[in-house]
Amino acid sequence: MSVLSRPYFHDEAAAFEHVEGMLWPQGPVCRHCGSMEKHYALKGGRTKASKKNPNGVEIHGLYKCSDCRKKFTVRMGTIFEESHLPLHKWLQAIHLMCSSKKGISAHQMHRVLEVTYKTAWFLCHRIREAMRSDDFTPMGGAGKFVEVDETYIGRLQGVPVQRTGAAHKNTVLTLVERGGIARSFHIDSATVARVTPIVNANIQKESIFLSDEARVYQNIGPEFAAHGTVNHGREEYVRGVVHTNTVEGYYSIFKRGMKGIYQHCAEHHLHRYLAEFDFRYSNRVALGVDDAVRSLIALKGAKGKRLTYRRAY
Repeated sequence: MSVLSRPYFHDEAAAFEHVEGMLWPQGPVCRHCGSMEKHYALKGGRTKASKKNPNGVEIHGLYKCSDCRKKFTVRMGTIFEESHLPLHKWLQAIHLMCSSKKGISAHQMHRVLEVTYKTAWFLCHRIREAMRSDDFTPMGGAGKFVEVDETYIGRLQGVPVQRTGAAHKNTVLTLVERGGIARSFHIDSATVARVTPIVNANIQKESIFLSDEARVYQNIGPEFAAHGTVNHGREEYVRGVVHTNTVEGYYSIFKRGMKGIYQHCAEHHLHRYLAEFDFRYSNRVALGVDDAVRSLIALKGAKGKRLTYRRAY
């Protein structure tokens, strides 16, 4: 059976049941007071009528708290809160973003879901917020390899384009554990002062640190169990187990997605796109995570995260 034929992608009641099962594994939790006592499920009812919905919208998954007596749904306190989009379309959008290796544009999302472009654009940013990882456990460990590299993309606002160099572009620093996860950071510049705190906070000292010949890594390397470098300037790319091909592979997917799918990214939105590509890389098939499981992980990440339209801009 195809994944997209599952009921929660097409039926609103089934969508609420699916999301409640994922976000409330122990049963409904009141958003107002946190009570997990037996709550009352309210049947029927509609929201206030509007120009777009003259008869209002049927309410699903509405509960009344047995303690504070206030009403709540599973949407509250998640990326779905205060959204007029049906929950089953939210689930379709999450699946589309999680199953597209290089992403899916807001224009394509607006055509597939049959919503406005503005809705699709905000929808995608909220899903990226759900993809953002809250796990800051240092990567690597004894005997593990962690590669680090930086790349340049887009254009900095107010900085004239230069014929050579990358001073007019956004700087991205990425750490990749071989056979593991990736973490990317949008930084002002690839200087020792900017790179060192990120590397020290995100990589265990027992790790084998791998980089290119850039000077910024020469002062950082000795702090780890071992530091291997390759000299790209002399066309040296692999020396035994010493290489940065893994992080370069990550950048290959990232740049193809940014240039081929999204085409343009404002400087203040870059961190959201990095969270999206980090998420898909860190939950890939090679690690035993298929499209369906990846979508479930993103859905779990929707809890406790809000992104308003004003904040998105």
